[in-house]
Amino acid sequence: MLIKLRKYLITGLLIWVPLGVTILVIKLLVDMLDKTLLLLPHAWRPATLLGFDIPGLGIILSTLFVFITGFLITNLAGKKFISWGESLLDRIPLVRSIYSALKQVTETILSPDKNSFRQVVLIEYPRKDIWIIGFQTSNSPEEFNQLSGEKLITIFVPTTPNPTSGFIIMVPEKDTKKLDMDVEDALKMVISLGVVTPTHKKTVLEDSLLG
Repeated sequence: MLIKLRKYLITGLLIWVPLGVTILVIKLLVDMLDKTLLLLPHAWRPATLLGFDIPGLGIILSTLFVFITGFLITNLAGKKFISWGESLLDRIPLVRSIYSALKQVTETILSPDKNSFRQVVLIEYPRKDIWIIGFQTSNSPEEFNQLSGEKLITIFVPTTPNPTSGFIIMVPEKDTKKLDMDVEDALKMVISLGVVTPTHKKTVLEDSLLG
């Protein structure tokens, strides 16, 4: 009897915990993006025009704003405006460093180039016979290759459970093992402390439902 009760409890938790956390995260994102409505003049806000708020309208506004920005910047006048703005930021010491670094990171992550932050690798770190997951971000500068006498690749090693922090190392390409694993699957493994693995195995929920 106790075994069945435990089985029902685990099954219920496996249904509601992921669903509840997902709903909470989505709600936080919607609430955050809805704050973009505050950028509108007070007379134009839905709460003023309609007398009530429309949840999620901020997402539509943000998406539309980003789309229009991209559309305008792709023409010649937009490119000149961005070039002028970046040259202005480049003259401000602290702002120049922050903006340049963030722009390069964003371009790398969003680049359609499949070799940019999209290759998962295994490397031996911090010593031989201990393996760790990393992400190849680029090939190392040629100067580094010449000084080391080997072809190096730059690898970002994320920390767990927060993959947004970590460190970069330069490793000889011959000492890396490229994995046939999606970046998304590798990030799930890092975030879950290694509990979620990319290889499909029967889950506890499946065992519970089929058991």
